[in-house]
Amino acid sequence: MKKFLLILSCFMGMYASAQEELKKDSAVIDTIKYWSVLGKNTLMINQAAFSNWVGGGANNVGWLAGINYNLTYEKDNDLWENIIILGYGQNDTKGLGIRKTQDVINVSTNYGRKFSKSWYFSMGAGLQSQFAAGYEDGNNPEAKKISNFMAPGFLNVGMGITYRPNDDLTVTLRPTNARWIIVSDKNLQTAKSYGLKNDGDSSLLQFGFLGTAMYKVKIMEDIYLTNTASVFSNYLDHPDRLVLAYGALLNLKVNKYISSNVTVDLLYDHNQVEKTQLKQTLGIGFAYTLANGVKRSHRKDSQWWIKK
Repeated sequence: MKKFLLILSCFMGMYASAQEELKKDSAVIDTIKYWSVLGKNTLMINQAAFSNWVGGGANNVGWLAGINYNLTYEKDNDLWENIIILGYGQNDTKGLGIRKTQDVINVSTNYGRKFSKSWYFSMGAGLQSQFAAGYEDGNNPEAKKISNFMAPGFLNVGMGITYRPNDDLTVTLRPTNARWIIVSDKNLQTAKSYGLKNDGDSSLLQFGFLGTAMYKVKIMEDIYLTNTASVFSNYLDHPDRLVLAYGALLNLKVNKYISSNVTVDLLYDHNQVEKTQLKQTLGIGFAYTLANGVKRSHRKDSQWWIKK
């Protein structure tokens, strides 16, 4: 799976480059497309080497590959947005071996029917998990295993309303949302693990309120900060124990093919650990953005929020 993701990221970059060359040789027709595709393929490399360095240090090399795609359909009062985020990274440190530094699967879809300016009745689903096993001691297979592919996996399905005045701000509120916690690894199917009620259970159904938000800010030319946040409350059991998540992605574009990313992720989930979880990454490397079609919110005739 890790090799597949690395190959996929490189392939999508080459495909995007080929598409751009094709556009140069083709006549451009100015028409409104109902589908728009925005995709980013990244391959980050980091490395450090030491020799007789009094300050100390361990030789290490690492990599991180990922794809982030947004496929949106917009026609009349219909809005259907699909997001695919996949990422995996490793670091090989002398004396410690290979450790996982990034591991994410995040796929979601949301359909909305406009009932007022920027407001939609909406319904959607989302799946979050990881590719590989995780251990108490980083990625040491000799340590206790605490997670794996679809262990846990989180599946959300719900209905509500979405506020989306432009492509840089989206807020979705679902007062009716079913949330399945899936634990497919039999070694992790123990009572209280990820909220499971009994030994041998492979899933737990929750029903409650889910709120999500995304806000993208242009700090300056070629520097963007994307903020995401979510909150879930389970009506069926301790609704006061909120599941809270926040993510920040700072993208600094060097040129068309090189960029740097800084990410920060915060998570609090009582069923996982009664502490705030923190993850931070920094990388610089190859990045290629594929853009096909123009979103309705990017067309001048739809940008009513801009002051004249």
